[in-house]
Amino acid sequence: MEARADTRGDSWLSGVLSAVTSVVVLAVLTLAVALAVVPKALDGAALTVLTGSMVPTYDPGDVVVVRGVQDAAAEVQVGDVVTFQPVSDDPSLITHRVVDKLLTSDGTLFVTRGDANSADDEPLVPGQIKATAVYHVPWVGHLSLWLGQRRGLVVMAGALALLGYAAVMVLRPERRRTAAPTDAPADGAHAPVVPAGGSAEAAR
Repeated sequence: MEARADTRGDSWLSGVLSAVTSVVVLAVLTLAVALAVVPKALDGAALTVLTGSMVPTYDPGDVVVVRGVQDAAAEVQVGDVVTFQPVSDDPSLITHRVVDKLLTSDGTLFVTRGDANSADDEPLVPGQIKATAVYHVPWVGHLSLWLGQRRGLVVMAGALALLGYAAVMVLRPERRRTAAPTDAPADGAHAPVVPAGGSAEAAR
């Protein structure tokens, strides 16, 4: 008797691995879009939160995606979370919430404060405000900080891995199992007729 291998277990495992891989690829692509493509489209940036001054809105290690501001006096309102330079023309950036907007004889001033802080920051002129927060992605900043200067290399390796996976999925031949041959006569053929009590010669 010819034995036929049971492939149900292998098929199930292959299906699970394929599903897990698809979920991981989709998650990576979603993060890439959320943290790289969208910020560029908004003329903004993806910024990693380093301190707890905005807890519980943002925790250390979260990544905040911000949109560039052209005219803070007109665009920014009380309640907005903004990214600003605490000292004009200094590259250092802080992300806090606007708690007051003052119209003075010298122009508009903004008062900001971290959600976890009890004291206001020094008032800001519109030119110090560079962006407003759009959304944030939790925890991703921890990985970014850990990678440090290796981030570019890791991103490139990830992109190559995704391209390789896509190529394998596109070029992999389908595993089609052909039906095992049977002894049944082909369509249109007739089996030999055996009279009762007789015998028939095997067909050749």
